[in-house]
Amino acid sequence: MSVLVGPGTRLLVQGITGREGEFHSRAMQAYGTRIVAGVTPGKGGQQALDGTVPVFDTVTEAIAQTGVNTSCIFVPAGGAPDAVMEAAAAGISTIFCITEGIPTLDMIAAVEVVRRAGATLIGPNCPGATSPGSAKVGIIPGSVHREGRVGVVSRSGTLTYEAVQAMTDAGVGQSTCVGIGGDPIIGTTFLDVLQLFAADPDTDAIVLIGEIGGAAEETAAAWAAEHLADVPKVAFIAGRTAPEGKRMGHAGAIISGGAGTAASKVEALEAAGFRVAGSPTELPGLLRDAGYRG
Repeated sequence: MSVLVGPGTRLLVQGITGREGEFHSRAMQAYGTRIVAGVTPGKGGQQALDGTVPVFDTVTEAIAQTGVNTSCIFVPAGGAPDAVMEAAAAGISTIFCITEGIPTLDMIAAVEVVRRAGATLIGPNCPGATSPGSAKVGIIPGSVHREGRVGVVSRSGTLTYEAVQAMTDAGVGQSTCVGIGGDPIIGTTFLDVLQLFAADPDTDAIVLIGEIGGAAEETAAAWAAEHLADVPKVAFIAGRTAPEGKRMGHAGAIISGGAGTAASKVEALEAAGFRVAGSPTELPGLLRDAGYRG
């Protein structure tokens, strides 16, 4: 079993004919993800990925003819919110938005449409998700993964790759890796993913990779303290040296008024039973220290 993506994923790529969309679609397809349709308005009737994937003008058409259940969006920032809302309104259950640079107010409206539709949105400005050996959706490099039983959730794409590579090198495999994105407004939080991992019988341990800004890590820690007390869990928080009021990397990674500091996040996580690493490379060893034997 896996969360969000897996053998049952039938993927639609919105923006498949663009440079980024085509490049990453080829990588997803090569990994084994079932890409069954693409959408680019005005290019319906064409074939993408060397004639293996039909292109449609609308998401509704793609669903009707191919039965897609998941979408990955590579649409430029100006049109990405509309692409998210189109997918949700058409009935797509799981939506990944890779696009970065989307205005916050535009995403507020899009997230509300997704919520009302009962869909799940991961992102925007996220690397996607991978269930090793099964499927990957987004831009996470497939080569860093190893099949296993550790669930990984992260706000940072680059740190995800570094942490997963360190785990793989140490012989620690992953069940599903999820990058939720680092923007101020995102569709899926740490808490949401921890709840998915808690319900997954093939996830036995958890790695959480956070950063300064906001209170999402603290919220997730409070839930984990009550519901994941016996689960081996480790974490890493980026941005420990960031000065107050300075944005570091992601739009959501900013300390404001003393809130969202690395220290407050580390304290909350440790109080909830997480072992907190000083660098991503320490995570595999801390998993062993926490009792994980997979």
